[in-house]
Amino acid sequence: MTARAKSPAGLRPYLAADAPLLAEIFRASIAELAAEDYSEAQQAAWAAAADDEKAFATRLAGEVTLVATIEGAPVGFAALKGGNEIDMLYVHPAVAGEGVAATLCDAMEKLAAARGAAKISAEASDTALGFFEHRGFKAQRRNSVQRQGEWIATTTVEKQLSAATWSKS
Repeated sequence: MTARAKSPAGLRPYLAADAPLLAEIFRASIAELAAEDYSEAQQAAWAAAADDEKAFATRLAGEVTLVATIEGAPVGFAALKGGNEIDMLYVHPAVAGEGVAATLCDAMEKLAAARGAAKISAEASDTALGFFEHRGFKAQRRNSVQRQGEWIATTTVEKQLSAATWSKS
């Protein structure tokens, strides 16, 4: 690493050609960032959602999906479902803790508010729960989701939005 400051993440809309790389970011994020909170079997079951690349691409295209880039290279993504739910928010482990997830979450909040949503929600993994709570999301309920025979715990989190949310720069 050099001593120079990293470029801030830029955002752009999802393109169909992004699907293979975003699937890799999705898998890497689960494998490297969730290892302390989920077993290998749980991680494999969770990451399997990207095994069918066509279905993964269709899911991303069916939502408002933004791609975070640094120096033009995709490093993360987030998808807004139904105008008020963060369906996916993943960053590559190499940029974890550098503000990329915060940039994506800010954008999702602004999009939801601009569409008239009074609140925004997400299904937070145990790994991401602290991130969301730090941003003002409140835990609503614990969930257990079955994926490929494995039970994966999540927490539904919710944040009230105000008109000021979408006007922040």
